[in-house]
Amino acid sequence: MSPPPSPSPSSSNTTAFLDAMKARRSLYSLSCESPIPDARIEEIVQHAVLHVPSPFNSQSARCVVLLKGEHQKLWDVAGEVVETTVPEELFRSLYAPRIKGFREGYGTVLFFEDPAPLKGLEAKWPMIADKFPQWSEHSNGMLQYAIWTSLSLSGHGCNLQHYNPMITARVQAEWDIPLEWSLKAQLVFGTPTAGPKVEKTFQAVGERVKVYGK
Repeated sequence: MSPPPSPSPSSSNTTAFLDAMKARRSLYSLSCESPIPDARIEEIVQHAVLHVPSPFNSQSARCVVLLKGEHQKLWDVAGEVVETTVPEELFRSLYAPRIKGFREGYGTVLFFEDPAPLKGLEAKWPMIADKFPQWSEHSNGMLQYAIWTSLSLSGHGCNLQHYNPMITARVQAEWDIPLEWSLKAQLVFGTPTAGPKVEKTFQAVGERVKVYGK
């Protein structure tokens, strides 16, 4: 995939980016439809994987995109695993309705971390070796956010789930995922059929951001 040309710095570009950050929300009412072609979904994920930063450019993040029937299979697997893992009443009242809702979407992006690229860095920099797994988690979180925001801009509704580690072994077996890859999150997406469930509230930003030297 050819990368898009680098935009010239401008306030309009910055405003568009900030607006996209604000517009991104968790949407749970989704249909099994996509406002964009499958090829465009693939391009978005590939572009994010290529360009989201990683510690020492380790590039340890991995993604698996499941669409339509494969997406439905994932949440069928999740339902089977969770039903045999949690108490029956908890599954019936909480997990089953949620998993049914996820299954009704169009696709899921599975986010993994491959520890192999970090091993050389840990050997080269033993004084900070214990930090590399933490930093790779930071990078994976940025990747999740980048893909989530990009899909939202394309007309998808998305929500981020964490059914790992419960489903990890079954996912690895069903889709031939290397056992070394660690599952981190599942981004469910599809055409939204309703808006956010609740209005977003905010803590006072002045209590969360400090600026010195202005």
